[in-house]
Amino acid sequence: MKYLSIAVSLLLLSACSMPLVALAQQTPAPDGPPPRAMEGPPPAFGHGPGGPGPQGLPPFLRGIELSEAQQDKVFAATYAQAPLLREQEKIAYKAHAQLRELAASGAYDDAKASALASTAAQAMAAISLQQARLEQQLLAVLTPEQRKQAQQRRDSRPGPRHPQ
Repeated sequence: MKYLSIAVSLLLLSACSMPLVALAQQTPAPDGPPPRAMEGPPPAFGHGPGGPGPQGLPPFLRGIELSEAQQDKVFAATYAQAPLLREQEKIAYKAHAQLRELAASGAYDDAKASALASTAAQAMAAISLQQARLEQQLLAVLTPEQRKQAQQRRDSRPGPRHPQ
């Protein structure tokens, strides 16, 4: 009876720990960049859970009928920016990680912390600038009527508006 009890306990323990093992295998390494880029096409390509389609387009293009040529141009512009975005995301991630590590260490150096914060900020600024450039490129692909639809979508979005 004692052996049966031990065997049942071990089986239950292993069954309960299996989801934890699976979860641990999915968790990214703490020293690597966050899981994202280059594991396939960037999200704006339209390859979402249901396959190609409008769900992957930037929000201001959703619901706007694009010709095949326009879709190809959107794809090409989005794909062309992926390497730059990936590189800047890695730089920002590493700088933030090093800054956190420095802040928690006993050898804090304000000049080094300032340099790391500046590096992270420059990477984030490069990402923002590239996203603005991409949006401008995508708007240039649209017809005047489609641009008007995109502007109407933007104006109807909920959220804070800043006066111009």
